Amino acid sequence: MDMQQIMRQAKEMQDRMQDMQGQLGEMEVTGEAGGGLVKVTMSCKRDLKKIEIAPELIIPDDKETLEDLIVAAVNMAGQNAEAKMAEETQKMMSEFGLPSNFELPNF
Repeated sequence: MDMQQIMRQAKEMQDRMQDMQGQLGEMEVTGEAGGGLVKVTMSCKRDLKKIEIAPELIIPDDKETLEDLIVAAVNMAGQNAEAKMAEETQKMMSEFGLPSNFELPNF
C-alpha cells in the first residue's frame, strides 16, 4: 500500500466519521429511573429531547425525589448515548479493518 493510498483511505475514514457524527445527532436513546416513572429521551449528541414523568410521582412535598429521579434518568440516557457512539464507531472501524481504538490523523 503506497502513501497516497493510505492518505486517501484516512481521508475517507475521516469523511465517514463526520457523516456518522451527523447520524448520531439524529439517533435517540432513552434512560429511565424509578422503575420507569421518569423517562428521558436524548440524541446521541446529548441534546435532551423529552422528559416523561408519571403523574403519581408529582408530589409537591417531595420534589427532591423527583429531582433525583430526573438526574438519574438523564445520566442513564447519557451513558446509553456514549455506548451507542462507541458501538457505531467500532462498526465503522471494523469496516476499514482497523481496531476500534484506532485514532484518525488530523488533516
